[in-house]
Amino acid sequence: MANRISQLLDHWSQKRDKHLWVLATIIETDGSSYRKAGAMMLINDMGQYFGLLSGGCLESDIMRQARRCWDNQRNRIIEYDMREEEDLAWQLGIGCGGMVRILLQPVHANNDYLKLDALNSYLEQRQKAEYHQQIDEGIPSNKVLPIDEKSQTLGTSAQVTGSANVFVQLLSPAPLLAVFGAGVDAKPLVSIAAELGWQVLLIDPRVGYAKAEFFTKANQIIRQSLDDLYGTTWLSQIDAALVLTHNIKLDAAALKLVQSSSAKYVGLLGPTHRTDRVLDIAKLTRNDLSKPLANPVGLRLGGELPESIALSMLAEVHAVLENADGLSISGVLNQ
Repeated sequence: MANRISQLLDHWSQKRDKHLWVLATIIETDGSSYRKAGAMMLINDMGQYFGLLSGGCLESDIMRQARRCWDNQRNRIIEYDMREEEDLAWQLGIGCGGMVRILLQPVHANNDYLKLDALNSYLEQRQKAEYHQQIDEGIPSNKVLPIDEKSQTLGTSAQVTGSANVFVQLLSPAPLLAVFGAGVDAKPLVSIAAELGWQVLLIDPRVGYAKAEFFTKANQIIRQSLDDLYGTTWLSQIDAALVLTHNIKLDAAALKLVQSSSAKYVGLLGPTHRTDRVLDIAKLTRNDLSKPLANPVGLRLGGELPESIALSMLAEVHAVLENADGLSISGVLNQ
């Protein structure tokens, strides 16, 4: 199930004129809820939906309610209140204990596809955008505004403007991860990152590595010499880099290369004494690094298999990109 907005728009854009569509957006929550304000789902007249607004509990009823939008071509606002025993959500046994308000909007050529094609274009160009949705039950009137990358931080925020009665959220392109090294342990790393909805660049100049049939989830495979990659466009677009070539010279070249990148996270696989050798070859000291180096890389999740190591690394990257602390929510690990 693809849930990231760029994935939803990719599904929709391929068949936007072949089906009737409705965009469902959570515009308000109170108390516990599976998704928060800003979460989106696209529904078509084939009974298919892309994205989730609940844990699968409400989707069937949301689809039923969405059909009314096709009848009158107008917005519709629905609400599920898990706090009230008379509410449908309570009767379904969801029991989350919160309220969710959802805006349903028909998507078609007459309303300029709710500007979703323009939004998709910005995200494909790795540009952030503000998406404005009119909150009423009238004819949809949405708009998209580009956002200067330097003026915003990674992530999505949602709010309702007061007098304008418009739901506004900042939407960002999917995180772009550069993985240096295409050995066996890179396979689960690329697969898990793709499952998260991230875009993955796989870089390895060695013959026999980075075979496309082994890395079907990678968005792009780059086999050039690392010395030839300075100044490439993607260097100024990546959000994170993981270096795991298992070759000290290649690791050194990769580590040196990403110092000129836009990466907010740089991780290097291996123990610290090995990293000292990598830095020596790169003619760098830790004080020379323009970006904090995660080494040893990852969170302490346990496990020694490639899948466990990949999960550990990506969990740390995820926490950094989301400005989270990576700690146990319940505190059970401290008991």
